[in-house]
Amino acid sequence: MRLSRRLILRSVGAVPLLAGSFGLPLFGSLARAQTAPAAVPPILFVHGNGDHAALWITTLWRMESNGVPRERMMAISFTDPLARTDDNMEQPNRSSTEDQRRELGAAVKELQRRTGAARIALVGNSRGGYSIRNYIRNGGAADISHAVLCGVPNHGIYDWDDDINNEFNGRSPFLRGLNEGESEVTPGTAFLTLRSEGMDKYAQPDGRFVGKPGAPTGVTSDSPALKGATNLVLGALDHREVAFHPRAFREIYKFIAGQEPSRIEIVPEAEVRLSGLVTGTPGGVATNRPVFGATVEIYRVSPETGERTGGPIHSSQTGADGRWGPAQVEPTWFLEIVLTSAGSPTTHLYRSPFPRSSDIVHLRAARPLGPADAGAGAVVLMSRPRGYFGLPRDVVLIDGKEPRDVRSGVPTDSVTTLRLPAEEIGRPVVNMFNTERIVARTWPASENRIAVAELTY
Repeated sequence: MRLSRRLILRSVGAVPLLAGSFGLPLFGSLARAQTAPAAVPPILFVHGNGDHAALWITTLWRMESNGVPRERMMAISFTDPLARTDDNMEQPNRSSTEDQRRELGAAVKELQRRTGAARIALVGNSRGGYSIRNYIRNGGAADISHAVLCGVPNHGIYDWDDDINNEFNGRSPFLRGLNEGESEVTPGTAFLTLRSEGMDKYAQPDGRFVGKPGAPTGVTSDSPALKGATNLVLGALDHREVAFHPRAFREIYKFIAGQEPSRIEIVPEAEVRLSGLVTGTPGGVATNRPVFGATVEIYRVSPETGERTGGPIHSSQTGADGRWGPAQVEPTWFLEIVLTSAGSPTTHLYRSPFPRSSDIVHLRAARPLGPADAGAGAVVLMSRPRGYFGLPRDVVLIDGKEPRDVRSGVPTDSVTTLRLPAEEIGRPVVNMFNTERIVARTWPASENRIAVAELTY
Protein backbone atom coordinates (compact mmCIF):
# COMPACT_ATOMS: atom_id res chain seq x y z
CA MET A 1 0.00 0.00 0.00
CA ARG A 2 1.32 3.46 -0.85
CA LEU A 3 1.86 5.62 2.21
CA SER A 4 0.43 9.12 2.14
CA ARG A 5 2.72 12.12 2.64
CA ARG A 6 0.90 13.01 5.85
CA LEU A 7 1.38 9.48 7.19
CA ILE A 8 5.05 9.48 6.26
CA LEU A 9 5.55 12.69 8.23
CA ARG A 10 3.50 11.72 11.26
CA SER A 11 4.89 11.58 14.78
CA VAL A 12 6.53 8.75 16.58
CA GLY A 13 4.50 8.85 19.77
CA ALA A 14 3.24 12.31 20.69
CA VAL A 15 5.85 14.30 18.77
CA PRO A 16 5.86 14.64 14.96
CA LEU A 17 8.66 13.35 12.77
CA LEU A 18 8.58 15.87 10.00
CA ALA A 19 10.28 16.68 6.74
CA GLY A 20 10.34 19.57 4.29
CA SER A 21 11.87 23.04 3.90
CA PHE A 22 11.78 26.38 2.23
CA GLY A 23 14.32 28.05 0.01
CA LEU A 24 15.01 30.89 -2.42
CA PRO A 25 12.34 32.87 -4.27
CA LEU A 26 11.26 31.35 -7.58
CA PHE A 27 12.54 33.15 -10.68
CA GLY A 28 11.99 31.82 -14.20
CA SER A 29 10.79 28.34 -15.00
CA LEU A 30 10.61 25.40 -12.61
CA ALA A 31 13.54 23.01 -12.70
CA ARG A 32 13.38 19.26 -12.26
CA ALA A 33 15.03 17.47 -9.36
CA GLN A 34 17.77 15.02 -10.27
CA THR A 35 17.56 11.28 -9.70
CA ALA A 36 19.40 10.17 -6.59
CA PRO A 37 21.81 7.22 -6.61
CA ALA A 38 19.95 3.98 -5.91
CA ALA A 39 22.24 3.22 -2.98
CA VAL A 40 21.20 6.23 -0.87
CA PRO A 41 19.72 4.83 2.36
CA PRO A 42 16.80 6.45 4.18
CA ILE A 43 18.00 9.42 6.25
CA LEU A 44 16.87 10.57 9.70
CA PHE A 45 17.90 14.09 10.75
CA VAL A 46 18.47 14.87 14.43
CA HIS A 47 18.41 18.40 15.86
CA GLY A 48 20.37 19.92 18.73
CA ASN A 49 19.77 21.28 22.23
CA GLY A 50 16.48 23.18 22.50
CA ASP A 51 15.77 22.95 18.77
CA HIS A 52 13.26 21.11 16.56
CA ALA A 53 12.91 19.36 13.21
CA ALA A 54 12.40 22.55 11.21
CA LEU A 55 16.07 23.49 11.40
CA TRP A 56 16.71 20.79 8.78
CA ILE A 57 14.29 22.38 6.31
CA THR A 58 16.85 23.61 3.77
CA THR A 59 18.91 20.42 4.02
CA LEU A 60 15.84 18.28 3.36
CA TRP A 61 14.89 20.41 0.37
CA ARG A 62 18.39 20.16 -1.08
CA MET A 63 18.22 16.40 -0.64
CA GLU A 64 14.88 16.33 -2.47
CA SER A 65 16.35 18.54 -5.20
CA ASN A 66 19.00 15.87 -5.73
CA GLY A 67 16.36 13.17 -6.16
CA VAL A 68 16.15 11.75 -2.63
CA PRO A 69 12.44 10.94 -2.18
CA ARG A 70 10.67 12.86 0.56
CA GLU A 71 9.22 9.56 1.78
CA ARG A 72 12.71 8.24 2.56
CA MET A 73 13.63 11.10 4.90
CA MET A 74 12.41 12.23 8.30
CA ALA A 75 13.46 14.73 10.93
CA ILE A 76 12.75 14.11 14.59
CA SER A 77 11.48 16.67 17.08
CA PHE A 78 12.44 15.44 20.55
CA THR A 79 9.63 15.91 23.06
CA ASP A 80 11.89 17.79 25.50
CA PRO A 81 14.89 18.99 23.51
CA LEU A 82 16.78 20.77 26.32
CA ALA A 83 19.37 18.84 28.32
CA ARG A 84 19.30 18.55 32.09
CA THR A 85 21.98 20.40 34.02
CA ASP A 86 22.65 17.09 35.82
CA ASP A 87 22.01 14.04 33.67
CA ASN A 88 21.05 11.99 36.74
CA MET A 89 18.52 14.46 38.18
CA GLU A 90 15.01 14.94 36.81
CA GLN A 91 14.10 18.46 35.68
CA PRO A 92 10.68 19.54 34.37
CA ASN A 93 10.47 19.55 30.57
CA ARG A 94 14.12 18.57 30.12
CA SER A 95 15.56 15.29 28.90
CA SER A 96 18.37 12.96 29.93
CA THR A 97 20.79 11.28 27.54
CA GLU A 98 18.82 8.07 28.03
CA ASP A 99 15.54 9.83 27.18
CA GLN A 100 17.10 11.00 23.93
CA ARG A 101 18.52 7.56 23.10
CA ARG A 102 15.13 5.89 23.56
CA GLU A 103 13.22 8.49 21.55
CA LEU A 104 15.76 8.37 18.72
CA GLY A 105 15.60 4.58 18.75
CA ALA A 106 11.83 4.69 18.25
CA ALA A 107 12.28 7.05 15.30
CA VAL A 108 14.90 4.77 13.72
CA LYS A 109 12.57 1.78 13.94
CA GLU A 110 9.70 3.79 12.47
CA LEU A 111 11.72 4.93 9.45
CA GLN A 112 12.92 1.35 8.91
CA ARG A 113 9.33 0.15 9.03
CA ARG A 114 8.07 2.76 6.59
CA THR A 115 10.82 2.24 4.03
CA GLY A 116 11.55 -1.45 4.51
CA ALA A 117 15.26 -0.65 4.81
CA ALA A 118 17.45 -2.73 7.11
CA ARG A 119 19.84 0.17 7.73
CA ILE A 120 19.44 3.94 7.60
CA ALA A 121 21.71 7.00 7.85
CA LEU A 122 21.66 9.44 10.76
CA VAL A 123 22.66 13.11 10.51
CA GLY A 124 22.87 15.17 13.69
CA ASN A 125 23.74 18.68 14.81
CA SER A 126 25.26 19.51 18.22
CA ARG A 127 23.48 17.58 21.00
CA GLY A 128 21.76 15.51 18.33
CA GLY A 129 25.09 13.84 17.71
CA TYR A 130 25.19 12.64 21.31
CA SER A 131 21.95 10.69 20.89
CA ILE A 132 23.24 9.27 17.60
CA ARG A 133 26.49 8.03 19.15
CA ASN A 134 24.67 6.75 22.23
CA TYR A 135 22.17 4.80 20.13
CA ILE A 136 24.83 3.26 17.87
CA ARG A 137 27.20 2.37 20.72
CA ASN A 138 24.51 0.79 22.87
CA GLY A 139 23.01 -1.79 20.58
CA GLY A 140 21.94 0.15 17.48
CA ALA A 141 24.95 -0.25 15.17
CA ALA A 142 23.24 -2.88 13.02
CA ASP A 143 20.53 -0.33 12.15
CA ILE A 144 22.83 2.49 11.02
CA SER A 145 24.93 2.57 7.85
CA HIS A 146 26.22 6.16 8.14
CA ALA A 147 26.49 8.67 10.98
CA VAL A 148 27.21 12.32 10.18
CA LEU A 149 28.00 14.50 13.21
CA CYS A 150 27.86 18.24 12.54
CA GLY A 151 29.39 20.56 15.15
CA VAL A 152 28.95 17.90 17.82
CA PRO A 153 31.00 18.67 20.99
CA ASN A 154 32.26 15.10 21.10
CA HIS A 155 34.81 15.85 23.83
CA GLY A 156 32.63 18.35 25.67
CA ILE A 157 32.36 22.11 25.63
CA TYR A 158 34.61 22.12 28.71
CA ASP A 159 36.69 19.59 30.66
CA TRP A 160 36.26 20.48 34.33
CA ASP A 161 36.03 18.78 37.71
CA ASP A 162 32.79 20.58 38.62
CA ASP A 163 29.40 19.85 36.99
CA ILE A 164 30.69 16.34 36.48
CA ASN A 165 27.25 14.95 35.55
CA ASN A 166 26.53 17.60 32.93
CA GLU A 167 26.51 15.74 29.61
CA PHE A 168 28.48 18.56 27.95
CA ASN A 169 31.39 18.11 30.38
CA GLY A 170 34.22 16.18 28.76
CA ARG A 171 34.79 14.43 32.10
CA SER A 172 31.18 13.33 32.50
CA PRO A 173 30.52 9.59 32.74
CA PHE A 174 28.40 9.94 29.60
CA LEU A 175 31.15 11.35 27.36
CA ARG A 176 33.87 9.20 28.90
CA GLY A 177 31.76 6.18 28.09
CA LEU A 178 31.31 7.27 24.47
CA ASN A 179 34.99 8.10 24.00
CA GLU A 180 36.73 5.25 25.78
CA GLY A 181 38.85 2.80 23.82
CA GLU A 182 41.41 3.04 21.06
CA SER A 183 38.73 4.07 18.55
CA GLU A 184 35.98 6.57 19.36
CA VAL A 185 33.56 5.20 16.78
CA THR A 186 31.58 1.96 16.62
CA PRO A 187 32.75 -0.59 14.04
CA GLY A 188 30.37 -1.32 11.16
CA THR A 189 28.99 2.24 10.87
CA ALA A 190 30.73 4.85 8.70
CA PHE A 191 31.31 8.05 10.70
CA LEU A 192 31.87 11.59 9.40
CA THR A 193 32.46 14.66 11.58
CA LEU A 194 32.12 18.22 10.27
CA ARG A 195 33.66 21.06 12.26
CA SER A 196 34.54 24.72 12.10
CA GLU A 197 37.98 26.21 11.75
CA GLY A 198 37.89 28.18 14.99
CA MET A 199 34.41 29.77 14.71
CA ASP A 200 32.35 27.27 16.74
CA LYS A 201 31.42 28.90 20.03
CA TYR A 202 31.29 25.51 21.76
CA ALA A 203 34.80 24.48 20.68
CA GLN A 204 36.84 27.30 22.20
CA PRO A 205 39.84 27.20 24.58
CA ASP A 206 38.53 30.12 26.66
CA GLY A 207 35.52 29.75 28.96
CA ARG A 208 33.90 33.08 28.09
CA PHE A 209 31.37 31.32 25.85
CA VAL A 210 30.28 29.02 28.69
CA GLY A 211 30.08 31.68 31.40
CA LYS A 212 33.65 31.60 32.77
CA PRO A 213 35.77 34.18 30.94
CA GLY A 214 39.49 33.51 31.24
CA ALA A 215 39.09 29.93 32.46
CA PRO A 216 40.69 27.34 30.15
CA THR A 217 38.04 24.93 28.89
CA GLY A 218 40.42 22.11 28.06
CA VAL A 219 38.92 21.82 24.56
CA THR A 220 39.92 23.27 21.19
CA SER A 221 38.48 23.68 17.72
CA ASP A 222 39.49 20.04 17.11
CA SER A 223 37.15 18.79 19.85
CA PRO A 224 34.41 17.56 17.47
CA ALA A 225 36.85 15.21 15.68
CA LEU A 226 36.74 11.50 16.55
CA LYS A 227 39.44 8.84 16.32
CA GLY A 228 38.34 6.38 13.66
CA ALA A 229 36.02 8.79 11.80
CA THR A 230 36.46 10.79 8.63
CA ASN A 231 37.04 14.29 10.05
CA LEU A 232 36.56 17.39 7.88
CA VAL A 233 37.10 21.10 8.62
CA LEU A 234 34.67 23.41 6.78
CA GLY A 235 36.39 26.75 7.28
CA ALA A 236 34.94 29.75 9.08
CA LEU A 237 31.42 28.35 9.55
CA ASP A 238 29.77 28.66 12.96
CA HIS A 239 28.31 26.06 15.32
CA ARG A 240 25.05 25.73 13.39
CA GLU A 241 26.33 26.39 9.90
CA VAL A 242 28.48 23.25 9.96
CA ALA A 243 25.13 21.42 9.78
CA PHE A 244 22.83 23.72 7.78
CA HIS A 245 25.09 25.66 5.39
CA PRO A 246 25.27 24.67 1.67
CA ARG A 247 28.92 23.74 2.24
CA ALA A 248 27.85 21.28 4.92
CA PHE A 249 25.11 19.88 2.68
CA ARG A 250 27.66 18.98 0.03
CA GLU A 251 29.68 16.88 2.48
CA ILE A 252 26.61 15.26 4.05
CA TYR A 253 25.25 14.23 0.67
CA LYS A 254 28.59 13.08 -0.72
CA PHE A 255 29.34 10.93 2.34
CA ILE A 256 25.96 9.20 2.32
CA ALA A 257 25.37 8.97 -1.46
CA GLY A 258 28.97 8.22 -2.41
CA GLN A 259 29.08 10.94 -5.07
CA GLU A 260 28.90 14.71 -5.43
CA PRO A 261 25.44 16.32 -5.42
CA SER A 262 24.16 17.36 -8.85
CA ARG A 263 23.04 20.70 -7.44
CA ILE A 264 23.23 22.79 -4.27
CA GLU A 265 20.31 25.11 -4.95
CA ILE A 266 16.74 24.26 -3.93
CA VAL A 267 14.48 23.26 -6.84
CA PRO A 268 11.07 24.98 -6.63
CA GLU A 269 7.72 23.20 -6.75
CA ALA A 270 4.72 24.39 -8.73
CA GLU A 271 2.27 23.86 -5.85
CA VAL A 272 3.13 24.88 -2.29
CA ARG A 273 1.28 23.65 0.79
CA LEU A 274 2.41 24.58 4.28
CA SER A 275 1.58 23.18 7.70
CA GLY A 276 3.34 22.55 10.97
CA LEU A 277 3.23 22.32 14.72
CA VAL A 278 2.72 25.02 17.35
CA THR A 279 4.92 24.29 20.36
CA GLY A 280 5.13 25.80 23.81
CA THR A 281 7.57 26.94 26.46
CA PRO A 282 6.05 25.84 29.79
CA GLY A 283 7.88 27.50 32.65
CA GLY A 284 10.09 29.28 30.13
CA VAL A 285 11.58 25.99 28.88
CA ALA A 286 11.58 25.39 25.11
CA THR A 287 9.78 22.12 24.30
CA ASN A 288 8.25 20.40 21.30
CA ARG A 289 5.05 19.70 23.19
CA PRO A 290 1.96 20.72 21.18
CA VAL A 291 -0.09 23.80 22.07
CA PHE A 292 -3.88 23.42 21.99
CA GLY A 293 -6.14 26.25 20.88
CA ALA A 294 -3.51 28.43 19.16
CA THR A 295 -4.67 30.47 16.15
CA VAL A 296 -2.57 30.78 13.00
CA GLU A 297 -3.33 33.34 10.30
CA ILE A 298 -1.30 33.88 7.14
CA TYR A 299 -1.18 36.99 4.98
CA ARG A 300 0.61 37.75 1.76
CA VAL A 301 2.74 40.87 2.20
CA SER A 302 4.64 43.29 0.01
CA PRO A 303 8.35 42.40 -0.22
CA GLU A 304 9.19 46.12 -0.17
CA THR A 305 6.98 47.36 2.68
CA GLY A 306 5.83 44.27 4.60
CA GLU A 307 2.27 45.58 4.26
CA ARG A 308 -0.57 43.08 3.81
CA THR A 309 -1.93 42.87 0.27
CA GLY A 310 -5.36 41.63 1.37
CA GLY A 311 -7.18 39.56 3.94
CA PRO A 312 -5.91 36.29 5.42
CA ILE A 313 -5.13 33.54 2.92
CA HIS A 314 -5.30 30.99 5.72
CA SER A 315 -6.73 30.74 9.23
CA SER A 316 -6.80 27.70 11.49
CA GLN A 317 -6.80 26.72 15.14
CA THR A 318 -4.73 23.93 16.62
CA GLY A 319 -6.28 20.86 18.20
CA ALA A 320 -4.79 18.61 20.84
CA ASP A 321 -1.99 17.57 18.44
CA GLY A 322 -0.85 21.19 18.02
CA ARG A 323 -1.03 20.99 14.22
CA TRP A 324 -1.97 23.96 12.05
CA GLY A 325 -2.72 24.12 8.31
CA PRO A 326 -2.50 23.18 5.58
CA ALA A 327 -2.26 26.50 3.77
CA GLN A 328 -1.77 26.90 0.04
CA VAL A 329 0.48 29.74 -1.11
CA GLU A 330 2.34 30.83 -4.22
CA PRO A 331 6.10 30.10 -4.34
CA THR A 332 7.03 33.78 -4.77
CA TRP A 333 4.96 35.25 -1.93
CA PHE A 334 6.50 36.92 1.11
CA LEU A 335 4.37 36.04 4.11
CA GLU A 336 3.28 37.28 7.52
CA ILE A 337 2.29 34.44 9.85
CA VAL A 338 0.40 35.58 12.95
CA LEU A 339 0.48 33.23 15.93
CA THR A 340 -1.89 33.84 18.83
CA SER A 341 -1.79 31.56 21.87
CA ALA A 342 -2.82 31.95 25.49
CA GLY A 343 -0.21 33.40 27.82
CA SER A 344 2.19 34.45 25.03
CA PRO A 345 2.73 37.59 22.96
CA THR A 346 0.87 37.75 19.66
CA THR A 347 3.74 37.01 17.30
CA HIS A 348 3.91 38.43 13.78
CA LEU A 349 6.41 36.28 11.87
CA TYR A 350 7.68 37.69 8.58
CA ARG A 351 9.12 35.08 6.23
CA SER A 352 10.83 34.84 2.84
CA PRO A 353 8.93 32.97 0.10
CA PHE A 354 8.38 29.22 0.48
CA PRO A 355 9.10 27.73 -2.97
CA ARG A 356 8.39 24.16 -1.78
CA SER A 357 5.77 22.52 0.39
CA SER A 358 6.60 21.79 4.01
CA ASP A 359 4.95 19.99 6.90
CA ILE A 360 7.39 21.39 9.45
CA VAL A 361 6.71 25.09 9.46
CA HIS A 362 6.96 24.95 13.24
CA LEU A 363 5.79 27.97 15.21
CA ARG A 364 6.72 29.09 18.71
CA ALA A 365 5.55 32.35 20.20
CA ALA A 366 8.25 34.99 20.60
CA ARG A 367 9.83 35.58 23.98
CA PRO A 368 7.75 37.57 26.50
CA LEU A 369 8.21 41.31 26.57
CA GLY A 370 10.48 41.97 29.54
CA PRO A 371 12.01 44.80 31.58
CA ALA A 372 14.42 45.71 28.78
CA ASP A 373 11.40 46.42 26.57
CA ALA A 374 9.73 48.75 29.06
CA GLY A 375 8.82 52.03 27.42
CA ALA A 376 9.25 50.71 23.88
CA GLY A 377 6.36 51.37 21.54
CA ALA A 378 7.29 48.45 19.32
CA VAL A 379 9.78 45.56 19.40
CA VAL A 380 11.20 43.84 16.32
CA LEU A 381 13.43 40.76 16.40
CA MET A 382 15.59 39.45 13.58
CA SER A 383 16.18 35.72 14.10
CA ARG A 384 18.53 33.31 12.34
CA PRO A 385 17.62 29.73 13.37
CA ARG A 386 20.17 27.97 11.11
CA GLY A 387 23.23 29.95 12.08
CA TYR A 388 24.61 32.89 14.02
CA PHE A 389 25.35 36.48 13.11
CA GLY A 390 29.08 36.85 12.55
CA LEU A 391 30.68 40.29 12.59
CA PRO A 392 32.61 41.32 10.56
CA ARG A 393 32.12 38.05 8.64
CA ASP A 394 28.53 38.83 7.62
CA VAL A 395 26.42 41.77 6.51
CA VAL A 396 23.94 42.19 9.37
CA LEU A 397 21.61 45.20 9.21
CA ILE A 398 18.35 45.91 11.01
CA ASP A 399 16.57 49.14 10.10
CA GLY A 400 19.65 50.24 8.17
CA LYS A 401 22.12 49.83 11.03
CA GLU A 402 24.49 47.18 12.30
CA PRO A 403 22.97 45.88 15.57
CA ARG A 404 24.73 46.77 18.82
CA ASP A 405 23.69 43.56 20.59
CA VAL A 406 25.60 41.30 18.17
CA ARG A 407 29.16 40.59 19.33
CA SER A 408 32.11 40.58 16.94
CA GLY A 409 34.50 37.69 16.46
CA VAL A 410 33.31 34.14 17.09
CA PRO A 411 29.60 34.09 16.12
CA THR A 412 27.45 33.64 19.23
CA ASP A 413 24.20 35.54 18.64
CA SER A 414 21.27 34.32 16.54
CA VAL A 415 18.73 37.01 17.52
CA THR A 416 18.99 40.79 17.51
CA THR A 417 16.41 43.21 18.96
CA LEU A 418 15.23 46.61 17.75
CA ARG A 419 13.12 48.80 20.05
CA LEU A 420 11.24 51.80 18.65
CA PRO A 421 9.13 54.59 20.16
CA ALA A 422 5.34 54.57 19.94
CA GLU A 423 5.24 57.14 17.14
CA GLU A 424 6.98 54.62 14.85
CA ILE A 425 4.32 51.91 15.19
CA GLY A 426 3.09 50.67 11.82
CA ARG A 427 6.16 51.49 9.74
CA PRO A 428 8.36 49.03 7.80
CA VAL A 429 11.67 47.76 9.20
CA VAL A 430 14.18 46.27 6.73
CA ASN A 431 16.11 43.24 8.02
CA MET A 432 19.16 42.13 6.04
CA PHE A 433 21.51 39.19 6.49
CA ASN A 434 23.96 38.90 3.61
CA THR A 435 21.71 38.45 0.53
CA GLU A 436 18.48 37.68 2.42
CA ARG A 437 16.14 40.63 2.95
CA ILE A 438 12.86 40.61 4.92
CA VAL A 439 10.70 43.66 5.61
CA ALA A 440 8.66 43.52 8.82
CA ARG A 441 6.07 45.93 10.21
CA THR A 442 6.05 47.30 13.72
CA TRP A 443 3.17 46.42 16.09
CA PRO A 444 2.11 47.97 19.42
CA ALA A 445 4.00 46.47 22.36
CA SER A 446 1.20 47.85 24.56
CA GLU A 447 -1.07 45.19 22.98
CA ASN A 448 1.49 42.47 23.81
CA ARG A 449 2.51 42.14 20.15
CA ILE A 450 5.98 41.52 18.77
CA ALA A 451 7.34 41.25 15.21
CA VAL A 452 9.93 38.66 14.16
CA ALA A 453 11.79 38.61 10.85
CA GLU A 454 12.79 34.93 10.65
CA LEU A 455 15.62 34.29 8.22
CA THR A 456 15.96 31.18 6.09
CA TYR A 457 19.76 31.21 5.75
